[in-house]
Amino acid sequence: MQAVIDFANTIFQPLIDLGAGPLMTIILTLIALLFKVKFTKALEGGLKLGIALTAIGAVIGILTGAFSEALQAFVENTGVELSITDVGWAPLATITWGSPLTLYFLMVLVILNIIMLVLNKTNTLDVDIFDVWHLAITAIIARYLGANLLVTTIFVLIVGGLKIINSDLMKPTFNDLLGAPAENPMTSTHMNYMMNPIVMLFDRIIDKLFPWLDKYDFDAAALNDRIGFWGSKFAIGIYLGIIIGLLGGQSLTEIFELAFTAAFCLQLFSIIGSWFIESVEPLSQGITNFANKRFEGRQFNIGLDWPFIAGRAEMWAAANVLAPIMLVIALVLPGNKILPLGGIIAMGLTPSLLIITRGKIMRMIVIGIFMLPVFLWADTLIAPAVTDMAINVGAFPDGLAAGSLITHSTLEGPIEKFVAYLVGTANVGNIMSIVYLVLASVAYLGLFAWYAKQMKKRNAEYLAKEQEQQ
Repeated sequence: MQAVIDFANTIFQPLIDLGAGPLMTIILTLIALLFKVKFTKALEGGLKLGIALTAIGAVIGILTGAFSEALQAFVENTGVELSITDVGWAPLATITWGSPLTLYFLMVLVILNIIMLVLNKTNTLDVDIFDVWHLAITAIIARYLGANLLVTTIFVLIVGGLKIINSDLMKPTFNDLLGAPAENPMTSTHMNYMMNPIVMLFDRIIDKLFPWLDKYDFDAAALNDRIGFWGSKFAIGIYLGIIIGLLGGQSLTEIFELAFTAAFCLQLFSIIGSWFIESVEPLSQGITNFANKRFEGRQFNIGLDWPFIAGRAEMWAAANVLAPIMLVIALVLPGNKILPLGGIIAMGLTPSLLIITRGKIMRMIVIGIFMLPVFLWADTLIAPAVTDMAINVGAFPDGLAAGSLITHSTLEGPIEKFVAYLVGTANVGNIMSIVYLVLASVAYLGLFAWYAKQMKKRNAEYLAKEQEQQ
């Protein structure tokens, strides 16, 4: 098995070392060329994707960095004791890619995707290989806690297969939210959408018990049209900046700086989101031509990173409301040891809320309030493993005291983190962990099966509506 891991590292390491932007530029360009797209168009699409990924990462870094300063001041002013440092997603990505197991899991998932395509079990080609790290860190945690490589690989295959199936299930909803035609190839295999089943469960509870909640809902985009600037992304960013600045006891100058930073970041998210759409247009046409010629019109999807949907105002409206709520929850939640700094803008959650509720902001906020503790508990649980990984690969953040624990407060896949914990502890013979693992596995797979059934019903409704309009 070690030989397989070494082989995977030999094949993929040079590519991963390039970073997410250049890596995805190369991948999208090569895939477009395989589908007979002209070189100049293929390269143009690849470059746009690389630029979009770089831009979205930079903007998120600016936003979370600015908020972290104010929230840290809030901690110092109040004396709140939350000992685990939330470093955000970027350091954890670096730490995970520093493990040789990550490239092994990448190879396993690439092979799985190819097999599923050939057997017609999916229509999605997952090109978002950089974000494999989200599932890889989950599997590495299972290994850290005692799971052997075979068991960990099976775990990765199961979750990876469900991620790919989920990308097919979500595709019509992405089209609906983007106002895109059916032939649009964009979908996502991102780990944050694995929250969909439990979010949908809460959504159905609201349907049954609290349908009146929708009376208080509002269309963020329509509201923006009616009230102009005061409902815009600029204004939402200003509101959030002022709230966080006041909580941190910042000076007037610092509050204005934070407000304006948040405002331009939220506006840029919408602009950058359109770049993702433009980047896949050449590939989309190439795939359509290829499918019509070789597969009698079979439509293929392209699994991208989540930000191509970032232009939806509802996601940012919900994120902005949930940010201060998350801070309050962190302060009072039993068992939580994290002060949410790097993850205060909960991108591990809000895309899933958007997809399941289809932009019903009141539902997004209410469900989000119940989901945030799940993230905080899961990421508190994995902090020792994450810290040990960082030390082992030489990526422990500078400036932190020795003995400090690190994590990311809204790391994607919190449910999978709990399952990974049970996989690891069960594998070393912990009887109760074995029992809990069996129960958790049944619940996890059963909930996904139920969710898939609900999404198929939704997709049938989309199809019927399309046929009516033709």
